[in-house]
Amino acid sequence: MKENPFDDIWDEHQWESHINHIEQKTEQLREFLETTFGEENPRWYKLLKESSSEQDAIDAFIEEELMFEDAYFPDDDDWDDEDYDEDDGLFLDEYDRDDFDADEFDFDDLMSDDDEEDFDDGEDWKMLSEDYATTDYGSIENLEIYQESRELATSLLRSVDMRSRAATQDDFNLFISDVLQISAKIAAGYALGFEQDVLGGNIAYSKKALYAANRALNTLQTMRKSRIFKQIDYQTTHARLHELRNDVGVYVQELRERFYGEN
Repeated sequence: MKENPFDDIWDEHQWESHINHIEQKTEQLREFLETTFGEENPRWYKLLKESSSEQDAIDAFIEEELMFEDAYFPDDDDWDDEDYDEDDGLFLDEYDRDDFDADEFDFDDLMSDDDEEDFDDGEDWKMLSEDYATTDYGSIENLEIYQESRELATSLLRSVDMRSRAATQDDFNLFISDVLQISAKIAAGYALGFEQDVLGGNIAYSKKALYAANRALNTLQTMRKSRIFKQIDYQTTHARLHELRNDVGVYVQELRERFYGEN
């Protein structure tokens, strides 16, 4: 019998169980820190007030997210699949279980046109291309889906800065937090890389970005009649977030095709 080349490699579901386990631990740590130091405002709002620009606040948020979760990833020398109980890591939240299934997401009509043939084949272009961004020598700054998510988050944080009272409203806090999580989870997946043995983790993190985008859309819809948004603000934000959600879905599908191959 031909051996399965993926037998010793975690797929997205095994990685997702492990990451859920990590996220539960980081949430407990955050609750401890907030209780100890008496944080009243949401973390993103505090970072916004302390940073010189909205992009700096977003980068600080992402850096903190990666730092929290990295603390629970073992070093390469300490990693042992047999020491991990997959069932112990199943901490899917209510939204993940009941409201959205990334495995059933419809990607058929979301693929964008391929315009690569319009560019030259020079080395400078290759370094800025999407394909180069997903190599060991690439940069996340050249990953289109990451740029798109940060641009949306930046524009929203600018709006918060103009009407800071919005930060006291629970729905708006949840909305902004989920929008920021889109960038953070894409960055977490990118940090793992695109090699076969970690690609399942990249997919799992990117699915979490998809969950966050869908939650943000749902929360945004509940705020439609709120004074937080003027009608044009709501329509523009909804359109951009909806497009971003679809693009994250395409990105997840592309990572899956890379993991499983064309067969």
